[in-house]
Parts: sequence; C-alpha cells; structure tokens
Amino acid sequence: MDLSVLIPSRNEMFLKNTIEDILKNSEAETEVIVTLDGAWAEPPLVQDNRVNLIYVSKALGQRGAQNLAWSLSRAKYVMKVDAHCSFDKGFDRKMIEGFKKVGDDVTMVPIMRNLWAFDWKCEACGWKKYQGPTPTKCEKCGKTDSVKRELMWIGKHNPQSKSYCFDKEPHFQYFNAYKTRPEYQEARKTGFTETMGLQGSCFMLTRENYWKWRVCDEKAGSWGNQGIEVALATWLSGHRVLCNQNTWYAHMFRTQGGDFSFPYEQRGREVQKTKDYIKEKFWNKKHPAQKYSVGWLVKKFWPVPGWSEKDLKEVE
Repeated sequence: MDLSVLIPSRNEMFLKNTIEDILKNSEAETEVIVTLDGAWAEPPLVQDNRVNLIYVSKALGQRGAQNLAWSLSRAKYVMKVDAHCSFDKGFDRKMIEGFKKVGDDVTMVPIMRNLWAFDWKCEACGWKKYQGPTPTKCEKCGKTDSVKRELMWIGKHNPQSKSYCFDKEPHFQYFNAYKTRPEYQEARKTGFTETMGLQGSCFMLTRENYWKWRVCDEKAGSWGNQGIEVALATWLSGHRVLCNQNTWYAHMFRTQGGDFSFPYEQRGREVQKTKDYIKEKFWNKKHPAQKYSVGWLVKKFWPVPGWSEKDLKEVE
C-alpha cells in the first residue's frame, strides 16, 4: 500500500461525497481509513474494499480520531483530509511523485482551492443560490417548501492558495505577500515552494515521520490550530513544509453557518485553551523533537504579517 488517506469525522454530511471523490481520482495504491467518531455516517457510505471504517461509540475528538486512524495505517505515506473535500485527478500519484523528487524529510500539501459543494435550488421556479445556510423560502417565488440542495462538487479555479503563515497569537493567516519574493519565484520553477504554515484540512508525510515528529498532540484538545501545530512540529524539529504545485485539493470551509457548522461543540474557552497550549509548547521549546525556536522560523520568512520587530525579538 502506497498511501492511506485518513478522515477523522463526526456528523459530516459530505463524507460520502469526499470518499467517492478520493476513489474516483486515485491513481496509486491508495486506501481510505475513516474514523466515525461517536456517530454513524449519514448518508450511508460506499462499500469498497479500499475503504476501512472505524466506529468508536464515545467520541475521541478530532485529534484522537486522527491518531487512531493513523495507528491502523500500514502504508508508507499518510494524508489527513477533512470530510468535505474534492481532489485533482491522480492527486495521490502526484503527491507520491513529489516525495520521490524532494525526499521524505518534509510535510507536503497540495494547492488548496475552494470547494463549491452545492447550490440551493427551487424546484417550483428554478431559482438558485450559492451554498450557504438553508433558505427559509425561495427568494423569487416565495415558496417555503420547494428549495432543495443541489450537489455541484466543483473545485473552483480561484483562489489558488499556496502560501500560509501565522501571527503571534497564533492565528492562521494566508501569506500572499511571500509569493512575490524572489526566493519563492525561483523555487516555483521546481514545482515545490516552502510555506511557513499550512491549512489543516489536508497534509501528507510518511507514517514514520508522523510519529517521530509528533505532529498531532491530543493534549492540545479536540480541535483547532492543527495546521499551525503540524507546521511548527515539522519546521522546528529540523524539517520543511512544502506546497506541491503540481496538484490540488478543494476544501469547503465551515463558514456556511446553520446546517454546516462544526460537528463538535466549540466552547470559546476550549478553543482558547488549545491556542494557549500550542503557544506554550512551541514558544517555550517544550515540543520533544524541537531543535529551533519560533523566532528562527519567523526570521526565516521575515517579514511576516502579524509580527512586529519587537514580537520577533521576544521569541528569538
């Protein structure tokens, strides 16, 4: 087995579509391992010998569900993805080829697009609206029972996100300014560019390095700051995070509200505790594999949005 695609999930309405998309676009020896974290999938999932389902009756949280799936993989490479994503044709083969070119000493991400998962459509008059919270009525004919979800499942061509960072809090940030720099432009010719951070909906590394670099700490809490955690665990233990510009995935963000919100209860206090834990761990060099300071990484990509020179001096 070349690759295990791992999906930690709980009450995910697009899980079936995500799995089917992976199977349709896979060109390598790839399996899918899904953790059903405290809830069975609805709608029911596809039956395929490439899909392995793990059901746990008591929810472990996203990090715990991810680690459980990872522990059951026997593939050389593992890719974590969210349960509401679509993929480029041959994404798995292109990512594996990427590791063969640059080596296994990296965490790698594809280009990220936005997923146009569905439209709202009125069956009475044909009115349509782009994905979002469930409309209370048709905005054209006014009927209240005729608006249904119509699946689109399209990875939009714009934006194409390739560079990320984080501020001093830390909050995830897009790092578009970095793409204008000479070092980025030169690296782009190779098809692989460094990125300070990553978006936690999709990342890939070897199964061995996942455990060695300790990229997913369940003590951080169920959910939140995972992209920052993985990027810091990779960079600060002496390795690199790269964007493979030869392939892409598309992700649907949980900004739709209403019937597409977070599957786990998100208390503000718990979210802040996760953020504080990540900061305490990496800012104070408490990560077991850490060789470098956060300041070293910020300085490598300097200037970085959300960091002043004073902030940098405090973490160097």
